[in-house]
Amino acid sequence: MVPRIPVSVDLVVLTVRFQALCALVWRRDKPPYEGRWALSGGFIHLDEDLPAAAERILAERAGLPGAPVHLEQLQTYGYPDRDPRQRVLSVAYLGLAPDLPASTEAHMSWQPVSSLLREMAFDHRRIMVDGIERARGKLEYTPLGAAFCPPEFTVAELRRVYEIVWGRALDPRNFHRKVTKAEGFLVPTGDTTTRDGGRPAKLYRRGPATMLHPPMLRSLKD
Repeated sequence: MVPRIPVSVDLVVLTVRFQALCALVWRRDKPPYEGRWALSGGFIHLDEDLPAAAERILAERAGLPGAPVHLEQLQTYGYPDRDPRQRVLSVAYLGLAPDLPASTEAHMSWQPVSSLLREMAFDHRRIMVDGIERARGKLEYTPLGAAFCPPEFTVAELRRVYEIVWGRALDPRNFHRKVTKAEGFLVPTGDTTTRDGGRPAKLYRRGPATMLHPPMLRSLKD
């Protein structure tokens, strides 16, 4: 008889909070890996597909019901020893969102990713690293950098997202030129704000583009 392998969904939910790239995690309170940080996850139900399972786990396990989180499938992890208790296949999803509120689940918390990678349960460090790199790459070729911003934002606020996610400082003038010239990336709202300090800054919203032309390549000098 061929054994049945359970399938789970694990979520790498990233946001920018307190000027740092943060992930939603919980500290395990029982073996295996007691005391280590873990991603939110759960097994899929027999009557649901993977996207539905990811949405359910985001609401029920991560404690973010109705949150404006962009979810996309990240990767499948299935090597035999990833869970010491049993063979489990995991389909990971990446979630990106602006500054989200605290989870409704008391055990979940936002933690800077820089402090997480040293002590994570199971293979969650590997999944987290893959999710962070996917997010960094998405900022190069797609307008998903705006997914970390509120509905209306300034170029300076968008630049801070890129700097935090990429982990490097960017030249303000060159960044402004690149994002405003990228076709369909930003749409002016016609309003301004002084929340950045100094002179009033123009407010933008995300445009209709699905890919950036030209891309915002990390490898290029400013």
